[in-house]
Amino acid sequence: MIGITVILHALVCDWVFRFIDHHSRPFVSFFGRYWTIPTLTVAVFVICSALMIDMWLWTLLFWHLEPEALPTLEDALYFSSATFTTVGYGDVVLTHKWRVLSGTEAINGLLLFGWSTAFIFEIMAKLYTTNREQGKKI
Repeated sequence: MIGITVILHALVCDWVFRFIDHHSRPFVSFFGRYWTIPTLTVAVFVICSALMIDMWLWTLLFWHLEPEALPTLEDALYFSSATFTTVGYGDVVLTHKWRVLSGTEAINGLLLFGWSTAFIFEIMAKLYTTNREQGKKI
């Protein structure tokens, strides 16, 4: 599951960079000097969507593996989101057989949130550098 979520995240991050490279000109022409705001908003939305998909993948895995502890999809999503975000309330727990796997999800979530934060920072740096360069050309 870690491999799947990392590959998904890498593909999404790559797509965001390519999207900005190929579609920044229409944003600049439409929004003027404030083109960085909608571009950054789209980038953050896409990255957050990738994180949600990652959580849903873990949700489906735990729902399949733990029908006793997580009888409904809502229970599985609640457990997975609390674990993935490392909040970990502890009111829903897995059986002894799978509880170590939940720690793996927490590690995965921690890494992907850190990666996402660093990526969004990199996008901001790229956008504002490009904005300054385009401002000099105008």
